[in-house]
Formats: sequence, C-alpha cells, structure tokens
Amino acid sequence: MKSIYDFSLKELQSYFESIGETKFRAGQVFDWLYVKRVNSFDEMTNLKKDLIKYLKENFSFKRLEMLKVQKDTDVRKYLFKLWDGNKIEAVLMKHDYGNSICVSSQVGCNMGCKFCESGRLKKVRNLEAYELVLQLLMVEEDLKMRISHVVLMGIGEPFDNYDNVMRFIRIINDPKGIDVGIRHITVSTCGIVPKIKAFANEKTGVNLAISLHAPNDELRSKIMPINKVYKIKDIMNVLNEYIQKTNRRVTFEYVLLKGVNDSKECADELCKLLKGMNCYVNLIPYNETSHLEYKTSSRVTIMEFYDILKKNKINVTIRKEFGAKVSAACGQLRSEHTIESER
Repeated sequence: MKSIYDFSLKELQSYFESIGETKFRAGQVFDWLYVKRVNSFDEMTNLKKDLIKYLKENFSFKRLEMLKVQKDTDVRKYLFKLWDGNKIEAVLMKHDYGNSICVSSQVGCNMGCKFCESGRLKKVRNLEAYELVLQLLMVEEDLKMRISHVVLMGIGEPFDNYDNVMRFIRIINDPKGIDVGIRHITVSTCGIVPKIKAFANEKTGVNLAISLHAPNDELRSKIMPINKVYKIKDIMNVLNEYIQKTNRRVTFEYVLLKGVNDSKECADELCKLLKGMNCYVNLIPYNETSHLEYKTSSRVTIMEFYDILKKNKINVTIRKEFGAKVSAACGQLRSEHTIESER
C-alpha cells in the first residue's frame, strides 16, 4: 500500500482528479499532513466520510520506527527502522542560523569511498520519497522545533536515487506544506555526471555540493572508485555547464586525510583546477573511526592548506566539527546495529 507521504502536491492533485475528486480536496489533505501534522485520516475532519474511507483503504499512514536518539552538544543522531527491517540514520544539527537535518537517501551505498564509514555497507535499496520525508517530520516532532535547512549527505549517494530525491525536494519545498526554502536545501554527490546534467536542467535553485577530495585522477581513483567511471575532467565539464545554466555557485567538499591528500602540492593543484570557477571549497577535517586506517590531518596542516587556497583567491571555509562523540560527523554515519549484525 502506497504511503500518503509519497506525493508532491501536484502529484496528489492529479491523483485526486483521476478518482473524480477535486484539486481542492488534495490541497486539504496536503495541509493536514504538513501544516496541521495529523497522524491519521480520521483526523482530517473537513473531508467527506466516503473519501476518508477510500484513503484508509488505499494509502498507508505508517511511519518509521525511531529506535534510538543519541545527543551531543548541538547534535542529535537518530536511528530509524524501516518497514522491511533495514535501518538508517539522520542527524540534527543546531546552528546559529537555524536547525539543519542531514538525511539518508539509501540503505547502504555502492560508491565505496575508502575513507567513508557509510560506504562499508553495500547498497541494499533506495529509500522511497516518503522515507526521506518522514526523517524530517519525525525529527521535527522530537525536537519540537522547525527545521530550516536540509542536506542530503547521510547514508547513500542521492543521485543514485535521483527520482525519489527530486520528489522529496518538491514535497519539502512546497510553500503549502513544509516550506523549506529552496536555497536551504543541499544535495551532495560524488560526481555522477549524467545526473548532474539532469539536475542542471531541473533549474531548481537547490544547492549542489561535489565530494571531490582529491585534485587529480590518480589520487582520487585510489580513494573514490567512482572516479574510474567519471574522471575529474568529466565532472568539471558538466559543472561548468551547470553553472552556465543555473548561475549557481558549486560547493566542493574536500576531506583532509593525513599524508594522503593534505600536502601543499595537493593544495596548489586544487587551486589550478578551480581557478576562475564560481565555487567555494569546504575543507573537512577527517573524522576518524575504529574501522578505517585513515587519520586526521594536524591543525597546522589544515591551516596551511586553507591559506594556500585563500592566497590563490579560492573561496574556502573549514567545516565546523559536529557530532563526533556520537559518530554523527561527516563520513561516520552507519548503523551500529548493522555493524553488530555483520560480525
């Protein structure tokens, strides 16, 4: 049975028309779901009884099961159980500009980035749009506060689940629903070129982030297997098309790995690669785990790398570290329950 949370407003309106109902009725249902936040069709008191009966017979109101919440300063990590028993994680981060949620888009991930804990669990399946929506709704419910920013940087490669991710964005951005601002939504990809091209044609206004992590193909291919399919040149070409079509700046994420990609030579090479491009670089201190061999670069090395980019007029920031104490930091998301089951 299909989830009622799996429809954008336009899709719901089209469906209602197909069963002889009006767009207005679809709008009422959408309002009950995302503005009034009811938990059953019976609570939709302005609908006809026969319509409520039809909805109950044809659509599910089932939610995710919240198994565990771990808290650190300004961070909460949520472990959810899905209908089929699989588990995913989402992270809530409190910033001075509002509350941000990092959602997962897949169970597992096939990209296999060597430094990423999430990639150790191979992809089991894509998440449906409603499973992304419910991560946001249930965290807001637990937090008892509005979430203003959404990033698709949790478990999974969002562009490997393109259609469901785009439906999710349309649902949460709708001003008649959750109304997350389009400029407050960020999609992160490791560089699936055809999907970046498709995303450019959407012209949504959503922020695009690229997990780059190396300035050349030889190094990137060692730590990111996707680079053997889509080379850096391919990614840069499609990003230039994206910038031209959308007039939007691109973010490059760069995790600094001690002795791997954090040298002054790497910084110089990165400057040459990005020179003149409408972009900025987000340097990310590596978050160590007990399962991988990579180590965090020293503070001195990170600042030297940062300074080289600044001197070459590359817009650059160093990401604030969040949630390391509860394994909720960048690259650490991976269900502890899943890890236990593999041993």
